[in-house]
Amino acid sequence: MGASRSVALVTGAGSPSGIGIAIAKELSKDHEIVVVTSTTERIYARAKEITSNSCEGVGFICDHSDEASVLDLFSKLEGLGALRTLVNNAGMVQVGSNETFLQSHEIELSQWNASIARNLTTAMLATRSALAQMRRNFFGRIVNIASTTGFIQTNVGEVAYASAKAAMVGLTKTVALENARFNITCNAIAPGWIATPSSTEEELRHGKATPLGRSGRPEEIATLARYLASEGSSYLTGQIIVVDGGNSIIEGLSR
Repeated sequence: MGASRSVALVTGAGSPSGIGIAIAKELSKDHEIVVVTSTTERIYARAKEITSNSCEGVGFICDHSDEASVLDLFSKLEGLGALRTLVNNAGMVQVGSNETFLQSHEIELSQWNASIARNLTTAMLATRSALAQMRRNFFGRIVNIASTTGFIQTNVGEVAYASAKAAMVGLTKTVALENARFNITCNAIAPGWIATPSSTEEELRHGKATPLGRSGRPEEIATLARYLASEGSSYLTGQIIVVDGGNSIIEGLSR
């Protein structure tokens, strides 16, 4: 990667207490520049939180479901340094456009398309642009934030979200296979019940019903993301790592 400064990009990091900003803060320990994005101006406050003596935090407004917006973002990244890490965290909750939970017999095509765009297309567009830079540098770490929903389990009313997150598994494995010879790895984290500001009371209750008896913390996802972005994970690619407090190993549920 030469003398260029190392850059990490974390999408969907606007929430002050969400998974995205937790990951960005972890990556700031190993990267000289950490770029964070969201769809609103609150991302500039998140960037300031990342900035330290060893890392520069940079915030950009970007709608990752919009191709033109993503292309504009990556043209700006070209001048910052060598893109080493991409974390595709954008999805589900977006200011002004949250997830709609409808069953398969009642969902409108527009609602289906919006969920697929928010939870899958966002990752595809960012990954496509990132690969152009990573393949030139013969190095890259791509981390997708998937979910246990769709991949292992599902819930009533989540046909679109579950389908998008299940497809994230296929995206992860295919990107890993196609780019392994370029020293680029691609893995996914599948969180279970993680307590964030957007968690509902019902979701927090489900978290307490896991074998570990609590919801996960964003920082527990962040430390794994940092490992997957590190040199130490160089022989790990195409994998989906479940972080759910043991929830998916329960055969008989009483909740």
